[in-house]
Amino acid sequence: MATLSPYLYTGGVHKHGLLIELLEDLGGYIIQKVVTGTEVNLIMLIPKKDIPIVKKQSDELLGIITEAPLTGVEIAIVSPTLASHHLPHSACDVAESLRSPGANTNMIGLARGMGRRVSLSMDYERKLINEHDIAVFTFGAFSDCIINKKPKLFEGIEIPIVVTGGPDLKTEEVPGADLYVGNIGRTSHRLRKAEEVTALDKLSKEIGKIADDIRRQQSKDPLSVIPAKVKTEIENQVPEIHSALSPAPLTLQLDGIRVKLPYDEFHEKIEKLEFDEGVILSELANISRSKMKNYILIKIKSKSEVGFAI
Repeated sequence: MATLSPYLYTGGVHKHGLLIELLEDLGGYIIQKVVTGTEVNLIMLIPKKDIPIVKKQSDELLGIITEAPLTGVEIAIVSPTLASHHLPHSACDVAESLRSPGANTNMIGLARGMGRRVSLSMDYERKLINEHDIAVFTFGAFSDCIINKKPKLFEGIEIPIVVTGGPDLKTEEVPGADLYVGNIGRTSHRLRKAEEVTALDKLSKEIGKIADDIRRQQSKDPLSVIPAKVKTEIENQVPEIHSALSPAPLTLQLDGIRVKLPYDEFHEKIEKLEFDEGVILSELANISRSKMKNYILIKIKSKSEVGFAI
């Protein structure tokens, strides 16, 4: 199986179809296509050995191609509550900065994140967060709060935990955190100062490293089918996905895909999805009801579980 590298193409709409055709011929995948006026953004997975060919085509189309290390990663941006003192501009800026390198982000405001004694997340919220690849908890400006109170919210979270806050703390000072990034605290303005932009860049870079670590772990026991291949088959065999109004109706994850169609109506069709190799998706993945809006969640089994990979 060819190693696929994530890239973002930005260029004019005119003749961008040539790039899509070339990518398909090379065995790559289009993850997301966004057209805004006369410009198009393509998030792609390109076979590593063919990157120079795609770059040459991009140059001919006068487009720009850049690495997008968070492609195929779904990240939960978690705020302790939806109250104004917990969900300020900074949480939105964190989400926006992670979308640039290719991530899909979901904002989650907890129901009971306030108050030292009642700070906790409900079971439903924990399950929803665990459906993602990585969780980013956006905290405020008080070291004592971040170190002694807020780690309660990490209980039951099984995915890597990233914490942002105002104080300049070390990761090991925040119990339960896999990464802590300071200078991103509670603000009443957009994060546009030099030190804030630097902190956002550091956050994206460090989360990219966490995603790479997950990919490295996966490579030791690869998935039975790559999520991008499942996405392509859903697009070909479930035409209703093209009418879905949700943003990113097929959201890739490192070990699966979120299908933004009603579970009751479409789960059987998704389970019976057939590949050219003669197997159906339910043999390769666990398909369940998502905690998000009754969508369909596909978690792909590893090669060791299934016994083979396609």
